[in-house]
Amino acid sequence: MKIRILTLIFLLQCVFNLGLHFHPLDPLTPQEINKTSFIVKKSHLGTLKDLTFHYLDLEEPNKTHVLQWLSSKKPPQPPRRRSLVVVRAGGQTHELIIDLTSGKIASSRIYTGHGFPSFTFIELFKASKLPLTYPSFKKSILDRSLNISEVSCIPFSVGWYGETITRREVKASCFYRDGSVNVFTRPIEGITITIDVDSMKVVKYSDRFRKPIPDKEGNDFRTKHKPFPFSCNVSDTGFKILGNKIKWANWKFHVGFTARAGITISTASVLDTRTKRFRRVMYRGHLSETFVPYMDPTYDWYFRTFMDIGEFGFGRSAVNLQPLIDCPQNAAFLDGYVAGPDGTAQRMSNVMCVFEKNGYGASFRHTEINVPGQVITSGEADISLVVRMVATLGNYDYIVDWEFKKNGAIRVGVDLTGVLEVKATSYTSNEQITENTYGTLVAKNTIAINHDHYLTYYLDLDIDGNGNSLVKAKLKTVRVTDVHNKTSSPRKSYWTVVKETAKTEAGGRVRLGSEAVELLIVNSQKKTKIGNTVGYRLIPEHLPVTSLLTDDDYPEIRASYTKYPVWVTAYNRSEKWAGGFYSDRSRGDDGLAVWSSRNREIENKDIVMWYNVGFHHIPYQEDFPVMPTLHGGFTLRPSNFFDNDPLIA
Repeated sequence: MKIRILTLIFLLQCVFNLGLHFHPLDPLTPQEINKTSFIVKKSHLGTLKDLTFHYLDLEEPNKTHVLQWLSSKKPPQPPRRRSLVVVRAGGQTHELIIDLTSGKIASSRIYTGHGFPSFTFIELFKASKLPLTYPSFKKSILDRSLNISEVSCIPFSVGWYGETITRREVKASCFYRDGSVNVFTRPIEGITITIDVDSMKVVKYSDRFRKPIPDKEGNDFRTKHKPFPFSCNVSDTGFKILGNKIKWANWKFHVGFTARAGITISTASVLDTRTKRFRRVMYRGHLSETFVPYMDPTYDWYFRTFMDIGEFGFGRSAVNLQPLIDCPQNAAFLDGYVAGPDGTAQRMSNVMCVFEKNGYGASFRHTEINVPGQVITSGEADISLVVRMVATLGNYDYIVDWEFKKNGAIRVGVDLTGVLEVKATSYTSNEQITENTYGTLVAKNTIAINHDHYLTYYLDLDIDGNGNSLVKAKLKTVRVTDVHNKTSSPRKSYWTVVKETAKTEAGGRVRLGSEAVELLIVNSQKKTKIGNTVGYRLIPEHLPVTSLLTDDDYPEIRASYTKYPVWVTAYNRSEKWAGGFYSDRSRGDDGLAVWSSRNREIENKDIVMWYNVGFHHIPYQEDFPVMPTLHGGFTLRPSNFFDNDPLIA
């Protein structure tokens, strides 16, 4: 009876929402999250030991149905709302799809492949407290003459190194605060604690050596300056938020928030002022995975090769955005909802902000001096709309922006900041170093370890439809010969463009930097008025970075998609996470590289572009005690998409 009442309430809520600003890709509402967990708990899984929710998100509806619903003047029945759930119970991983309309389990299976679902915050919290009660650890702290009440322990994922049998484990590293708030700068070196997360027991303990704990003086990351009020809302019209839909200038798109990806941008379309209609650009875009391998192969550090999105959750790690620090004073703030370990909805307040940004430059300008008696200058300020979130994953903070421009471009940026992950050392001066330290001495007794960052973006581009192709526009040098000229030319050479269309996914794996080339996603069935093929091109903001790890190194096996900065694959609704759906302790047998190896056709197909924003991070003293933001990103820019400059309406 209770389920019937809940179903009726849910259906009434759906009808109410449909009358407002419903979108088929709307994130699950708190009511939908709670209903999902209720149905799971009432099933046979509710009787099993330690039922824990690790993933609870919208089961993305069929793309064709979504597009039909959005394009219809009289929308048909909306796609059925379903949720995808991953729970742990009785030592096993269970996958379920819940039909929220009928209130029934549509499918259920036990996952038996490699890898595990992401950790919950409760698990990480318990693992962080476990060492403090472990007798051997307490003795190690006492032997170092330290106060255990000033110790903080942080659990790290452990990766995979060829084991045939794995279990859900973390390794805890501990730090000595002693009044300092910059916890990561004061490691207690030499102690490694391996914890079985399912049983929440220490299964291996090692105390191998001691190093001086770095001084707490000079490591405070807090600013002494007050935030400076700033405002970016400089247009006449501003923007409108209707449910999860946003309209601004010549753009309209859908914004969502999930525990795994954080911000999701969907059904982004740009207005063509000539035809007065919106044209599709991107069906769905979001961060897919992060990979942060540290370059210290020693016993206490080798396992630090994090895949944060799959292991912990980018959205789950999102922080409450602070006005005047993270967003301007006139920004609109949006909440997100995720499922807690018990399956109940949790509100995450102000995890996204939307604001207009003044680039304090020109979107275009020109001064003409060749009209007799006149100097004519015209231009337009560079005003854009930004959707932002910040995720704090351990020591690093990632500021993620999706920026929409009036010229039809989408600029995607990420700023890295936070504090360095360091190891304690006996060295106090660079002249003392006689061995490989795998990093930089940034302060006395403090070595910051070399490492990489890779942020992989999933970009389901639909350029004027979903029959798209990848075109490589290669710039080739040509020698000038008199054969091509009726009169002699003093020029010896020029460059021309040779276009190649990728036929299969093998051609969609692209390394950049070795030759002059532009990458375009085009719709060969659509032309401008003068006959050019419509498209968008990828513009990296710096020279793309690829992994320098060897192919047989275990972290690289798990993250082999970092060998190329650009991948283009055939669209598949289930292929969204570059490191595989189960990233924790994964073995590289699922994910982007595996999907691409199928070598499916990608010419005039529904395709997905993946782009890796990469950084090789050699630490410097200026990165300590807190790192100034380091920027990376790319732009998707219209290329023969419009008949002329869309800024000249």
